[in-house]
Amino acid sequence: MRIAQIAPLFEAVPPKLYGGTERVVYSLTEALVGMGHDVTLFASGDSITSATLAPMRDQALRLDPNVKDWIAYYMRMMELVRRRADEFDVLHFHTDYFPLSLFSRQRTPFVTTLHGRLDLPEFKEIYETFPDAPFVSISDHQRRPIPNLNWVRTVHHGMPGRLLTPQPVRSEYFAFLGRISPEKGVDKAIRIAAAAGVKLKIAAKVDAADRTYWEEEIKPLVDASPHVEFIGEINDAQKPAFLSGAHALLFPIDWPEPFGLVMIEAMACGTPVIAFNRGSVPEVVDHGLTGFIVPDESAAVAAIDNLDRLDRRAVRQQFERRFTSWRMAQDYLDVYQDLIAESRPMLRAVGD
Repeated sequence: MRIAQIAPLFEAVPPKLYGGTERVVYSLTEALVGMGHDVTLFASGDSITSATLAPMRDQALRLDPNVKDWIAYYMRMMELVRRRADEFDVLHFHTDYFPLSLFSRQRTPFVTTLHGRLDLPEFKEIYETFPDAPFVSISDHQRRPIPNLNWVRTVHHGMPGRLLTPQPVRSEYFAFLGRISPEKGVDKAIRIAAAAGVKLKIAAKVDAADRTYWEEEIKPLVDASPHVEFIGEINDAQKPAFLSGAHALLFPIDWPEPFGLVMIEAMACGTPVIAFNRGSVPEVVDHGLTGFIVPDESAAVAAIDNLDRLDRRAVRQQFERRFTSWRMAQDYLDVYQDLIAESRPMLRAVGD
């Protein structure tokens, strides 16, 4: 199958450090290539892939301080993909609403995976403008704000089975991994660890948009908490030891998380997850097997006493059953084949 993967341009594929969507696009692309498909990746030129790379600009937008209008690069990318659309059997977009108008007016089957939150009013307006455009959700919960779109499937994220693996290190702390922002709940993680009397290591990115929140609310809390160590961003090579060394990943989110890639990164290392019951969490965490789903901080502290009931080997095995990139790629191939089959009668009608 000739497949185009169209990635965001904010980070390289794969991202050097933080970057969820680009990381998923990389895992999917590499799995599809490994299955023998002819894949072209439309992404920034500093991306690394086994597919054919179609560079849309020299480097990721995040790395270029001279970029003033990122939308211009996305609009250009849409047009460049459209000019090549007939080269592919299917086009798979990971770029929000940008492809919808242009690609609804051409004949190559296309699908858009929505990777972010959908509970903002402007999203409902823009997506419902295109009721026939096919969408993939990354969790069933993600669909709730706009349930009546043309949802063709939910495909949970996956990652390469050998990318992150359990390491023979002693578990000595709790881990927080991801991004410093109010909705991610790092302040709650600090309080949970303090209540349990256990060290917390925070490996997280601080975006420019969250710099004030970090400086005014979180950094003082970290500085005043002797049980907390702030590490900063880490890459994939650092994650296995970091996650394997944790009793559990703390995921006390306060928003409708669309998926939560860090949860399956922890599971890949055999590390259980203690997560708040928000968003996709009940779809990702198997309560009592790969972690505990809790309603609040006090319940999270209580769950810590039950961590020794969980088998870290079983956590890893469940990751292998549910969240590998191979499984994700097969799910998407099913989507592609359905879209291609549906497009053939229309193409014959146009030919007639």
